[in-house]
Amino acid sequence: MSQTQKDRPWLIRTYAGHSTAQASNALYRSNLAKGQTGLSVAFDLPTQTGYDSDHVLARGEVGKVGVPVCHLGDMRMLFDRIPLEQMNTSMTINATAPWLLALYIAVAEEQGADISKLQGTVQNDLIKEYLSRGTYICPPKPSLKMIADVAEYCYANVPKWNPMNVCSYHLQEAGATPEQELAFALATAQAVLDELKPRVPAEDFPAMVGRISFFVNAGIRFVTEMCKMRAFVDLWDEICEQRYGVSDPKFRRFRYGVQVNSLGLTEQQPENNVYRILIEMLAVTLSKKARARAVQLPAWNEALGLPRPWDQQWSMRMQQILAYETDLLEYGDLFDGNPAVDARVEELKQGARAELANLDSMGGAVASIEYMKSRLVDANAERLNKIERNETVVVGVNKWIEGEPSPLQTEDGGIMTVDPATEQEQIDRLTAWRNSRDATRVQAALEALRDAARSGANVMKPSIAAARAGVTTGEWAEEMRRAFGTYRGPTGVSGSASNKTEGLDQIRARVDAVSDKLGRRLKFLVGKPGLDGHSNGAEQIAFRARDCGMDISYEGIRLTPEEIVAAAIEDEAHVIGLSILSGSHLPLVQDIVEKLKSRGLGHVPLIVGGIIPEEDARKLKSIGVSKVYTPKDFELNAIMTDIVDLAEEELQVFAN
Repeated sequence: MSQTQKDRPWLIRTYAGHSTAQASNALYRSNLAKGQTGLSVAFDLPTQTGYDSDHVLARGEVGKVGVPVCHLGDMRMLFDRIPLEQMNTSMTINATAPWLLALYIAVAEEQGADISKLQGTVQNDLIKEYLSRGTYICPPKPSLKMIADVAEYCYANVPKWNPMNVCSYHLQEAGATPEQELAFALATAQAVLDELKPRVPAEDFPAMVGRISFFVNAGIRFVTEMCKMRAFVDLWDEICEQRYGVSDPKFRRFRYGVQVNSLGLTEQQPENNVYRILIEMLAVTLSKKARARAVQLPAWNEALGLPRPWDQQWSMRMQQILAYETDLLEYGDLFDGNPAVDARVEELKQGARAELANLDSMGGAVASIEYMKSRLVDANAERLNKIERNETVVVGVNKWIEGEPSPLQTEDGGIMTVDPATEQEQIDRLTAWRNSRDATRVQAALEALRDAARSGANVMKPSIAAARAGVTTGEWAEEMRRAFGTYRGPTGVSGSASNKTEGLDQIRARVDAVSDKLGRRLKFLVGKPGLDGHSNGAEQIAFRARDCGMDISYEGIRLTPEEIVAAAIEDEAHVIGLSILSGSHLPLVQDIVEKLKSRGLGHVPLIVGGIIPEEDARKLKSIGVSKVYTPKDFELNAIMTDIVDLAEEELQVFAN
């Protein structure tokens, strides 16, 4: 039955940020002029992991996957001529969330804003970083404490702000089943609320619960994804009422934003991604009961590289057409009372409850990180196995592969690139900032921050004071490292070998034969140089190589080129594989190649995987890389065969 009044559309966003604060500001203002109704800020990897742009680990990463923000001046430029009191801003930031929120508040104050009226979200979810995204800094317990610091501060000072956005998005990107996505996200929310409960008066705790929001993923299995969102609504209401005693329904509402699936976007026939994105958007908008509060869509060419403004505009128009041209918002929930939907929702809820009970028995989300990580790696391996076995059809990838070339891909490959000079320009601005600030004031602010961190006090107020004083992102994060330590997450690939994949016997036999000739097991070193925390690809390569009988060395994310070369020497690696998805492949691989040659290891075959344009692939091969793999190379057994071939070729070279 038609409603008397249309529902309001969801917030329409695009996830954006690149190169510099100035360039990103121009993009934001352009998108707002085109009808975007909220901002969603992408930060570069150094900013996300707490390093200034001139740190050794930031080399090649500055401005690549988001905007660099090193200090108040960068944040000021990022939001120049954008009135923050009137804006709803989402910042996808986790380990450095207290700091970036502090900078945002400081800029809002400079604009004359009433801080209590600020609206927006910081993601501020560290548990999924240990499981899937990798931009963590400190160990889980102190990280949980800082999440609660942000929530406690916002509760008292910025009441309309969402201080924590439980992010199941990257869980699905890492291979989570719908039941795992539900359970792992809800377990994270419980861990945060358990931490927060002693911090606020009992009568105010329901309102605190009401400020927790979620950020989810919607994949291509439309019916299941829509049912998953209805299951989220029911389970969250159940947890709020039964676990936390929240009686007011308005504080039990499941509030979420969504970025639809990027994992399923294909490099092959990328124009097909438009349909995938549209179908995935419907899963989170058609059911009024479980409709997203904010939607941001990837662009059709994200599997190729950095989308252009036109590509982002096209995705935004998709949202606007659904929200403003169709009659979707004129009706109640289209799925209430549907027996198929009700049955699937109940099935998902039962599976999620069972997994939640399992996590509770292990001590909750923080105590179960290694378990959850291994479950995600296993689930992702099974997902890839089904694609390889053609049990899961991916149009243009493993079925209907032949097609016409896409006219959407122009001579520039249909993507933007970041000018290499941008990094040095950012470093120069950072140097000038440091030279212009009051050093005495900076040191006093850092000491106050240090005292708060070490004493267990809330770090938000001293962080805001540090932002005003001119402290940098790297300086703030270093104080957190000193106070709480650093952390290396589990890789999830150390369990027992899987024998489910077809075609392994022949590869295993070849690995055995080559190993006999080598005099020891074929040693394959997998490395992730730089700050890229997207470890799914590296994990699956290591997982499959282990199943093929190779001796694997994989130490996880965030290694320097020097550390990778040192590992190659210590392990006497026969083949080295590098995974880089942040766009920093050229400078990082060049550095590693030079270091290998200087240590007498220039003969060791080197393979590289990532989102790598053809021109860059040619450059990599010209400096000595043996093989380059991109998302279109989904057949892992073919990659394993290449590794064995390279080891055999190296044997023949030495034999001759």
